[in-house]
Amino acid sequence: MTSSTTTDSVRDPRAPRTVGWRWAPHWVLAFVILWPAPGYAEGVMVLGALAALIHLVAARFRGGAALLSAPAWALTSVLFFAYWLPQLISAVDSVDVGRALREAVVDLRYLPFLWLVASAVATPRGRRITLGGLAAIVAVWTIDGLCEVVFGTSPLFFGIDQLKQLISNRPMCSVEQLAAADRLGGVLGPCNLKLGIVLASLSPFALYWVGRRFGATGWLVSSAAIGIVILFAGSRASWLTYALVLLFSGWRLLGWRRLLAVFAAGLVLAAIGATVSPQVRDRIERTAAGLSADESGVDAALSGRARIWDAAVCMIRENPINGVGARGFREAFPGCDPDAGQIAAWGDGPAFHAHQIVLEIGSETGLVGLLLWLAGAAMAWRAWRFAPPIARERARPAMLALAVTVFPFNTHLAFYSTFWGGFTLLLSALYAGTLLARVEPSQPGEGKAPH
Repeated sequence: MTSSTTTDSVRDPRAPRTVGWRWAPHWVLAFVILWPAPGYAEGVMVLGALAALIHLVAARFRGGAALLSAPAWALTSVLFFAYWLPQLISAVDSVDVGRALREAVVDLRYLPFLWLVASAVATPRGRRITLGGLAAIVAVWTIDGLCEVVFGTSPLFFGIDQLKQLISNRPMCSVEQLAAADRLGGVLGPCNLKLGIVLASLSPFALYWVGRRFGATGWLVSSAAIGIVILFAGSRASWLTYALVLLFSGWRLLGWRRLLAVFAAGLVLAAIGATVSPQVRDRIERTAAGLSADESGVDAALSGRARIWDAAVCMIRENPINGVGARGFREAFPGCDPDAGQIAAWGDGPAFHAHQIVLEIGSETGLVGLLLWLAGAAMAWRAWRFAPPIARERARPAMLALAVTVFPFNTHLAFYSTFWGGFTLLLSALYAGTLLARVEPSQPGEGKAPH
């Protein structure tokens, strides 16, 4: 190594000299880019986990400090076990023991993958690639979503669908799924209507990146573009998530007065959207009606979630220690349905999950699960509290993304599902890896906090 070469970290001589960890940022970005094709994304995640595990086993776990700092290893592992242990404990007497145990064993694959994700942001080079790449993905998906708002078709999903038909002679979505789509699907498509909540949770990576490089003007333009897509693509949960992102990413950059103007402009934009889109208008009207309705009206305004939440409380009451088992909600729902025999707001069949993080954890994993999740949250908060200012600054996008995703006063996707569970764990590893990244004296720009 020449004296003119700047390294990301000081190499441990016992560390393996393969290039796998240097490619960790690209692996993480490939995982995210492939979300429109869940099977391929899952395959990339599993291969990444195997590569990380084989790498560590081959080196007999030596040289770990060259990949992650000791606190980063610890926090990443703690956050994983705060998620995974409730799943394992709840499987002991779940409504489907065999399936629950299989799911718990399979989900062990997340641990080495989280180490890989944390290592991807452990160096300045890795953070530039990973966090910049996430910002670019949000930008591309936003532009694609705007194209669908204007022209009625997502160019990216159209290309993916054509490729799928060329390979398998079948489209990405069935006719029934296309007919049932009630919002903009974007790159994820009309058969996977999660674009709004995904963009809302990933938006901190784009907004902080733009704000640091283009100031308030860039932040305003970007936030407006992302907001338009979320308005047409998102559920009301994604609207609240994005409002929190705007609040906490914008107040330091704009100040309170200009930020209030941003929210006022957002209300005007929502009103315009309601005149353009019947789906947006319906969601706004149901929300307004729910504020003054009786119990049945509130349930209708919440798309049947009040009924689901009553069932979740019943499950907690009947299985207080370790719940009905992770992903056992649908099997336990008929026995706790407060309106059994009546057609639900979501149609036929049981509810699949509680649609709210506290009730999901409580009903599926019990008080044990709640305590373990709270312990993980406490460790994450403790790491933030005692981190130096420069560490907080570089971890702020990941911290905000994770915080708004698990914000308890909102509705949620299923945290023990493959997609949303993997999404949440990815954010937790990005948070741990950026906050607790080791800073070497040779790393330029890492020695002091930005102004």
